[in-house]
Amino acid sequence: MPGEDGKGPKGGVAGTGRGRGGGGRGLGRGAGQGRRDGSGAGLSNYCICPDCGEKTAHKRGIPCFEQQCPKCGKAMILEGI
Repeated sequence: MPGEDGKGPKGGVAGTGRGRGGGGRGLGRGAGQGRRDGSGAGLSNYCICPDCGEKTAHKRGIPCFEQQCPKCGKAMILEGI
C-alpha cells in the first residue's frame, strides 16, 4: 500500500463490500441472504404417500423420501410436488 498508512487507493464498487481500498469497505448489505422467516423451501408441512395417499406431518430435518408410509411402507414425498 502506498505510504503504509493502511488507506491505499480507492477501488472496488461502493456499496457491495467488494474490492480494495476505501471505496468498498464496510458498505455491504448486511447479514447475508435468505428467507426472513427462516422457513426453508416453504412448500408444505406434510409428507404424502404417492401410492395410498396417507398424509403425515413432515419431520424437520428428515426428507420425506426417507420416511416410510405407516400404511403401506412406501417412500413418502413432500406434499405439493
